[in-house]
This record gives sequence, structure tokens and C-alpha cells, in this order.
Amino acid sequence: MKFRAKIVDGACLNHFTRISNMIAKLAKTCTLRISPDKLNFILCDKLANGGVSMWCELEQENFFNEFQMEGVSAENNEIYLELTSENLSRALKTAQNARALKIKLTNKHFPCLTVSVELLSMSSSSRIVTHDIPIKVIPRKLWKDLQEPVVPDPDVSIYLPVLKTMKSVVEKMKNISNHLVIEANLDGELNLKIETELVCVTTHFKDLGNPPLASESTHQDRNVEHMAEVHIDIRKLLQFLAGQQVNPTKALCNIVNNKMVHFDLLHEDVSLQYFIPALS
Repeated sequence: MKFRAKIVDGACLNHFTRISNMIAKLAKTCTLRISPDKLNFILCDKLANGGVSMWCELEQENFFNEFQMEGVSAENNEIYLELTSENLSRALKTAQNARALKIKLTNKHFPCLTVSVELLSMSSSSRIVTHDIPIKVIPRKLWKDLQEPVVPDPDVSIYLPVLKTMKSVVEKMKNISNHLVIEANLDGELNLKIETELVCVTTHFKDLGNPPLASESTHQDRNVEHMAEVHIDIRKLLQFLAGQQVNPTKALCNIVNNKMVHFDLLHEDVSLQYFIPALS
């Protein structure tokens, strides 16, 4: 089992650092899946236990100048590692304006992901800063629990409003309630609602648009104004919104009525799926 990779392009390095910061905000510990052409950051709290799930995917060739890996075997050419997200994010923070970044799977009395950052000093010579991030290698028999989540057919699929706006609304709502209802229809309308014994607050977003496939094929006989809704933990939604540092190229919200909400985001060449189950 081997893995080594190198980034020398400054824009790719900054983008990879941003992704790592986002993951650290979304998940305390995560699984890093390494395959020959992709990297995935995975969080798989079982939806049945009320936990959120995350699947973040990037094509390695869009980031790395060098990328070599050998999985556990020829037929299972993948590596699954568990790590503390904050440790990776912290290591990459030292890589701003770096000349190069190397990531390597090592064994230093315990398995590590070793991050080496080559920094330019004032005298134009370079110095290397090394971080050894402790990891756990996940055995082959547990991989089946870490596959891409199956997305059930949504009742409504809708484009999200500007995430910063949505975040500031949800932050204010969190001061009043721990629960929130997201509802949306096929007429481009999305509402965020909280209700307590004393107060009911709703924020309306209009003309957001629905992806063409969702509104044409399966829903032809449906009333487009009919709302699909899901009742969720407001803190989980806020955690997702707080993790979004850059406004994505595409941001979709898929609602499976009273079961879950699935956010599907595209940041340039990185896709992020985030699942929040309904409160029982």
C-alpha cells in the first residue's frame, strides 16, 4: 500500500486548501478514499441514527502534478484512511505561497499522512515544514459502509439561493428554535420556517428555478405549487452552510418529503453531496 502526491501549482494548492478547510467545518473526523483517479472525503454517520452524511469528490489530475498510489491489492486498488479533518486543514494552512506541497503515506511508529510544505525564505533558499498526521487504515471488510450514498428520487429539486444570504437567515432563526422546516415546490419557491409556541417565522425565496429534468419527467401530473417539506435539526443545516466558503458554481437542494434533504454542490471541479435526515 503506497501513496505519494505533489502539488506545485499555486492556484491548485489554494483550491485544495479551501476544500480541506470546508471539510474540517463539516466533519470532525472523515474518511479519505484514495483511488487512481479520484480523492474522496467521506462522512458516513448512519442516516438511520439521525446522522448526516457527506460525499466530496475531486479528480486528482485537476490538482496534482504527480500522483502515485498502490491500493491494498491489484483488484482492490484503493486506500481508505480515517483522519481528523482539522489536522489536515491545519497542516495545509502553512502551505500558503508555498513552492510545493507533498503528501505521502508513511509509517512513523504509527501510520501517518505526512504533509511536507516547501516554503521560500527571504534568502530565496527554501525550507521544508513537515506535518505528520496520525491516521487509521480502514480494513477492506469495512469499505462497504463507505460507498457513495444512494440518492432516492426527490419529490422536489430546486436551485438554492445565495448561500451567504441563506446562512444569515438560518443563524437568526437558530436563536429562536432548534428545529427548522425546509419546504420547496416545482415553481421555484423555497421557504425556511421555524415555529415555537410563541412565534412563527418564515423566510420566502422566489424564482429560484428548478432543474429541467426534475420538473419535466416524473412530475408532469403534479401541482407545481405543492410543497414538499422536511423537518430538520437547524444546527446541522447551519454547519453545512458555515462550511461553504466560496459560492458554488451549482447548488441544488433535493427534498424527499418528510425523509431527508440532500444538498448537491459543485465548486469548479469539486462536487459535494451533503445529506441531512428528517427529525423523527
